[in-house]
Amino acid sequence: MRFTKGNHAFIVATHTDRAHIHNHIIFNSTNLSCDRKFRDFFFVGIALQHLSDLVCIEHGLSIIKPKRPSEREKRTTYPERKSFRDELRETVDQILQEEKPDDFDAFLAALQKKGYEIKRGKNTAIRGKSQKRFIRFRSLGAGYTEEDLRKIFAGEWEQDPEKMQGQQEPNGRNRRTWQRPDTEFDLLIDIQKKIAEGKGRGFETWATNHNTKQIAKAIYFLEQHGVRDYSEIEAKLKEKTARFGELSSTIKEKEKRLAEISVLKTHIINYSKTKEVYVSYRKSGYNKKFFEAHREEILLHKAAKQAFTELQTDKLPKVKELSAEYAQVLAEKKAAYTEYRQVKKEMQEYGIAKQDIDRFLKIDEEAQQQEKENKKETAR
Repeated sequence: MRFTKGNHAFIVATHTDRAHIHNHIIFNSTNLSCDRKFRDFFFVGIALQHLSDLVCIEHGLSIIKPKRPSEREKRTTYPERKSFRDELRETVDQILQEEKPDDFDAFLAALQKKGYEIKRGKNTAIRGKSQKRFIRFRSLGAGYTEEDLRKIFAGEWEQDPEKMQGQQEPNGRNRRTWQRPDTEFDLLIDIQKKIAEGKGRGFETWATNHNTKQIAKAIYFLEQHGVRDYSEIEAKLKEKTARFGELSSTIKEKEKRLAEISVLKTHIINYSKTKEVYVSYRKSGYNKKFFEAHREEILLHKAAKQAFTELQTDKLPKVKELSAEYAQVLAEKKAAYTEYRQVKKEMQEYGIAKQDIDRFLKIDEEAQQQEKENKKETAR
């Protein structure tokens, strides 16, 4: 009544069927005389709050203490709902774990069996039955992009199930993580060089402790691998470097062969599909109108014939034979890549260990030389 000054009709509805009893007040914007309307103003809510507090004080009632939005209790709780992207990530994980497709195309075929619609293009997208829009793989995050999935099928990435289950995003979503080779130790710090660049005594203390820990880790690594002589370190490093180069060449050869097989399969299929059209084109006397009407098929047929000529073989392989060879070469590449990752890790570790030992011996030699010079000065 005080807020409307008795000029506007209003209704007070009290909610008593809730844990917190409260009122809803509704008033008519047009006054009782029907010749004016309520004039709203800035901070009308604050003015109404002050008036409500004043009425409560007059009647000995409690007043709500103001709280920040972050401190307020939420009275309504909403059931947790998985987003379409969460469901899609779970489906991807399930397919990779259970069906283990050989390549990206087989993976997409498995998704289609589960009722997903695939849209090809520059960025492959997917849509479920209840979705209105397509979702691009690149929007699903690390480990779910088309590029990352292709790396999985090529054997370049290895899935880590323990990390997959444990790691979550800030909003609680599970995310796939991939096992990365972590080096067990790092290179020693050239303390004198850093001090010359302007680092203080605090940095010198930290760097000294860091170098001590790193050289201890390097020695422990060498002991674990049964290396007790400096010449053995050099021999191991040389061996791992040579093996790394061999595996790199092998993987490149396998990738080249896989590309050749894919191209050859495409040409064989195109040749088979366009053979009748090209025969008709030849029978027409290489008619220009016929060519324009079937330009794409004829060009594909010519490209296939050119590829077969460059292949210089009397008999073309069958598509089934090429598919079997592709699967074998891909398996060999995956096996080589597994060893490649391990050898690369060992090569890096031996390289770091050698550099740390070299640096440590140099520091020790410099310290001994400095000690000799100090003794000479003392003797003088």
